[in-house]
Amino acid sequence: MSKQLYYQDVNVGDEVSPLVKEPTTTQLVMWAGASGDYNPIHYDKDFAQSRGLSGVIVPGQLIGAFLGQMMTDWMGEGGSLRKLSCSYKGMSYPGEKITCQGKVTRKYVEEGQELVGCKLWAENPKGEKVATGTAIVVLPSRG
Repeated sequence: MSKQLYYQDVNVGDEVSPLVKEPTTTQLVMWAGASGDYNPIHYDKDFAQSRGLSGVIVPGQLIGAFLGQMMTDWMGEGGSLRKLSCSYKGMSYPGEKITCQGKVTRKYVEEGQELVGCKLWAENPKGEKVATGTAIVVLPSRG
């Protein structure tokens, strides 16, 4: 369980606690079953290579889910993820580390809720951004 984050504890420019994932081919097959994305480039090496890829690639939506996990881990159980958007920029491969990162870009109050806006990204081991996005979270107040 992560420590609870409160609105008063967050400042623009703060970094979101990073999350490092290392997806396996087995995880990609499980993701296909859970998401309904059965594109063989995500689990069949021969098929992926026949399409000009060097091998199986990690689904972009799975990387988006990792970014969502990073945000929910960071904010704690008392927060809620209001919005998550993601754009896929490059490819990742099973067995390769994906580092999810974020930075607080905005704090504001809307309709009585204390909101924090963040920019997000995921990088491969070469430091290339394979996904970028934004998130808005609702955080509890200290009172």
